[in-house]
Amino acid sequence: MYVEGVIKEMLDVVTLGETMVLMNPESSGPLRYISTFTKQIGGAESNFAIGIVRLGHKAGWISKLGNDEFGKYILSFIRGEGVDTSCVKFDPEAPTGVYFKERREYGETKVYYYRRGSAASRLTPGDLDPVYIGSSKYLHITGITPALSESCYLTVKEAIKIAKSSGVKISLDPNIRLKLWSKERAREVIMELVAQADIVLPGISEGEILVGEKQPEKIAAKFLELGVNIVVVKLGKDGAYYATTSESKYVPGYPIDKVVDPIGAGDGFAAGFIAGLLKSYSLEQAVKLANAVGAIVTTVIGDVEGLPTMEEVEIFMGKREEVSR
Repeated sequence: MYVEGVIKEMLDVVTLGETMVLMNPESSGPLRYISTFTKQIGGAESNFAIGIVRLGHKAGWISKLGNDEFGKYILSFIRGEGVDTSCVKFDPEAPTGVYFKERREYGETKVYYYRRGSAASRLTPGDLDPVYIGSSKYLHITGITPALSESCYLTVKEAIKIAKSSGVKISLDPNIRLKLWSKERAREVIMELVAQADIVLPGISEGEILVGEKQPEKIAAKFLELGVNIVVVKLGKDGAYYATTSESKYVPGYPIDKVVDPIGAGDGFAAGFIAGLLKSYSLEQAVKLANAVGAIVTTVIGDVEGLPTMEEVEIFMGKREEVSR
């Protein structure tokens, strides 16, 4: 519970960014041949926050939504998942963003955004409350939010400034979306954020864009040189590689026989890793948890529907026996 300037309940993580209505096709193939869709939600930061809550921790999400039925639907859904939404505002002059997925039986899932001029793209530094951010243990940001608009970029920078002044650790998932900005601008802005982050969670392709390296060890080394404390390079089904200045290791993944929907797996991975740190796990244990959460997410259609509880993860990892009948 939060009243402006007063925290009634401490949060483990605060994050900020856009959540959109997701129109998920009920069959695979080009969208021009699809007639029926399932309405869901999707947004990297709210996916992450829901993942954190399902794993047993407290998360808050900062955003703006259109004062429309889609915005009300999103707020109700995220609040219903147990995420604190007391710092979410409605904008009566801008719509809630929408995006469509296009799934193929073979090949990557594509997404089509309808988010230009959305309410979330109008976030400003004035929408932030320093007490709210400063009371958490982690501020989680992604490279998506600063890509939405200049005001969003400035808002992310201000959130980082508040977090650093309050001793809040900063985790960054680069989450590069080239449909939103150029490689050059993405590299410039995200590397600026990397230099202020405690934890960075890139994928291989993101490492190549940001630091020009393809090998996990070299990607991690480049980020560590900038002062990052922990780097975890995501390797998909092969797991992840983590590194600090004093230790590093490859952690095997959990291959899935049939990937149903890969979108949201990276957000689940980030939630699993930060949840592991909140549980005081070793880095290797935290990465194992992250690998498991990311793998589970790919088995369910939708960005958040597959995010598991801690009990479900433990069953998946073989740490607990499932009783189904």
